[in-house]
Amino acid sequence: MSDALTLDELAVPLRALRLLAADFGHLPAPNAHVSTIYPNRLELSFHDGLADFEAWRDALGIAPDAVECREQGGGRTRALSLITDYAGAVLRLVAYADLPAPATAVGRDAR
Repeated sequence: MSDALTLDELAVPLRALRLLAADFGHLPAPNAHVSTIYPNRLELSFHDGLADFEAWRDALGIAPDAVECREQGGGRTRALSLITDYAGAVLRLVAYADLPAPATAVGRDAR
């Protein structure tokens, strides 16, 4: 018999997703991800900016100081993330936003 997980073993994050949909259906739709690698985790990701992430963070009552902020892609992308518990699942929220290209300094010698 295979060592693969069954769908029943993913019930905790799937239940959390169902509850989030019922309680927060008015919020922007995230990409939802459940994985057999982390069977108790539900990940909600946002790839079009940070505002949707912030709406979810605020609705869930999570303090801003719980958010981890980093840059990636050589400073071209800002990423926000947080991990919390929700309905027995580990809930991870993550968002990505493009950063504007840095302004280049023009010196006197560049004329």
